[in-house]
Amino acid sequence: MTRLSGNVAIVTGASRGTGEAIARRLVEDGSSVILVDILDELGEAVAKDLGERARYVRCDITSEVDWISAIDVARSTFGPLTTLVNNAAILHIAPIEHTSVEDYLRVSRVNELGTFLGIRSAIAPLREAGGGSIINIASIDAHHAAGGTSAYCASKFAVRGLTKVAALELGRYGIRVNCVNPAAGSNEMVEPLLPGIDIAAMRAAQDKHDPPPIGRRGRVEDVAATISFLASDDSAFYTGADFNLDGGITAGMKIKGPIPGDPTLRPN
Repeated sequence: MTRLSGNVAIVTGASRGTGEAIARRLVEDGSSVILVDILDELGEAVAKDLGERARYVRCDITSEVDWISAIDVARSTFGPLTTLVNNAAILHIAPIEHTSVEDYLRVSRVNELGTFLGIRSAIAPLREAGGGSIINIASIDAHHAAGGTSAYCASKFAVRGLTKVAALELGRYGIRVNCVNPAAGSNEMVEPLLPGIDIAAMRAAQDKHDPPPIGRRGRVEDVAATISFLASDDSAFYTGADFNLDGGITAGMKIKGPIPGDPTLRPN
C-alpha cells in the first residue's frame, strides 16, 4: 500500500509501544519517518529494522533546540515535512492529595508543553510545504476522567484544546490538526507504575468483566491505522476533530438488559 508515498513524517515517542506501531504503519504505507525519542538504543534498532525510509533522531520534546534539530534532519534527509505525530507522553498515577507539584509539572511539561512545541515548530516547515497534517495523541481520559490520573488527565484535556486552537489558526495554510483519543495504549507506560502486576492479565480480566460495546480492547495497531488515515489525503476535510478509539465506551451507557420489542438485543 503506497497511499503515503512522498509523505515525510516525524513521530515522537517512536522507540516502542504505540509510537513504534505508528512509525511501522506509516513506513508500510509509503511514508518516510523520523523516529523521535530519548530511548536511543531502542529507537536506533526500530529505525534499522524499518530500513532506508526511517531514521532515528534523539530529541527531548520539551526542548525548542531539539525540535529545530529534528525537523532539520527530516528535511535534509527525506525532503519537505508533511506530517507531525505528537505521540510521546508520560503517566503518573496517584490521588490528587498525594500528587506533588513536581509530579504534576513533570507530566504537564512532557504531555502538554512537548505537544505545544511540536505544533509550533512544525508550522513554518508545513506551511512552506504547502500544507500537511498534525496529529496529536490525547486519550479517552480527555473525555471522561479516571481516578488517580489528575496530572495525566489534565494534560490530555490540554492536548485536545491545543488541537482545536491550532486547527482554527492553521487551516488557512492547508495544515490540518486532529486529535486521536485511544482508550488504552501500550503496556510499557503503565508497567513501571504498577510493579509486580501483570498488566496484560489485569486488562484481560477487566475486558472479560466489562468489555467495550464492540467486544474487545483497542490495540496499538488500531491507533496506527487511524494515524495513517489522518496523514493521508483521504482525510483532507478533517480538522479540529476528535477520533475516539474506544470501542464505543464514550457513546453512552451500555445496554444492561433486553429492549422491549426487540428480542435480538441482549445485555452486553
